[in-house]
Amino acid sequence: MRIATWNVNSIKQRLEHLGEFLKTSEPDVVCLQELKCTDDTFPRSEVEGFGYHVETHGQKAYNGVAILSKRKLEDVRVGLPGDDGDDHARYIEGVIATEKTALRVASIYLPNGNPITTPKFAYKLAWMERLSAHARALLKHEENLVLCGDFNVIPDPKDAADPALWVNDALFQPETRASFRALLDLGFADALRACSDEGGLYTFWDYQAGAYQRNNGIRIDHFLLSPQAQDKLRSVAIRKDVRGWEKPSDHVPVMIDLDIEP
Repeated sequence: MRIATWNVNSIKQRLEHLGEFLKTSEPDVVCLQELKCTDDTFPRSEVEGFGYHVETHGQKAYNGVAILSKRKLEDVRVGLPGDDGDDHARYIEGVIATEKTALRVASIYLPNGNPITTPKFAYKLAWMERLSAHARALLKHEENLVLCGDFNVIPDPKDAADPALWVNDALFQPETRASFRALLDLGFADALRACSDEGGLYTFWDYQAGAYQRNNGIRIDHFLLSPQAQDKLRSVAIRKDVRGWEKPSDHVPVMIDLDIEP
């Protein structure tokens, strides 16, 4: 089974790109972030025409997450538990049942948190605490579980081409990185780091100052796998070439292959 995650930075602007990606990579499940549209304005018929079932949690002009699956999604949950007053569309999860097993997958758009001197950073850290609490509960099911998406976290200096540029950014603060490690310490594996210790593996390049052309990138789009899912991990791939397409998202798709029959 091939699972992909991609912050498309506006589904309506990247619909053609999405179609090309689905055609060339043939994922079984796709988690999208930053849809920037409501559920009723999501291009559902077009995406279903690509051969996928669709579940969305949208928001006008901001945020928004979705899961696309070749199999119908079950037990769909929208919104991260723990704060009934949080109306940001940043979390959706569902279950894909196959003939032999099942996979629970979540599409995550974690808050950016900048500037760090504002309540936005406190919201980011609180959101990460809620994610850890929910993830801990999900792990008790001892199932194939994949948490993926735009975490807005640079876990390690080697995940940035120039770490010095990010020392005052919420993505690279000690508290942010510690919260990410706390997630891993629950029993999750960072899929890419389970396969490679190399630096220079990035998923985001800013639109400014020729960042992509100079490969001045960062790795902030991640797959976290439960022990059951990690045992089935075959490979991880970053579709860096997508960043070179015309009018691209500033993020690129990341994919994993699991030893699960789709």
